[in-house]
Amino acid sequence: MVAGIDARANIWRMTNQDDDEVGGAVISGSLAHQDVYTRMNPEPRNQLLLQQGLETVRTFTAIIVPGNLDVRERDEYEITAPKDHIFYGQRFRITSVEFIFSNPRDPRSYLLVNMNRNIRAHNVQ
Repeated sequence: MVAGIDARANIWRMTNQDDDEVGGAVISGSLAHQDVYTRMNPEPRNQLLLQQGLETVRTFTAIIVPGNLDVRERDEYEITAPKDHIFYGQRFRITSVEFIFSNPRDPRSYLLVNMNRNIRAHNVQ
């Protein structure tokens, strides 16, 4: 087990379904991985862009154990435990996945993912 793992998360695989009756896109998701061990950290904002008054996208990194899971870009990451986690129940869009090159059966293997916050405008799902 990788040191520092302090939470559990669900990984959702997002797919596009048929358009609704008025032509709007329908995005749906299915649970790809449930209760995986993880650790999540926010990345510091770019101070130069903040000084210029530009809004910057808030990014996060997470370690996911084990390293042989099928996690892809555009999947969503959701903290499910502990309930007092600062980001409990919030979803993040995975933007990149780095595979740590080791034997997939090695218990020390892990994935390093970069994410940004995913805010749904009209959450009726």
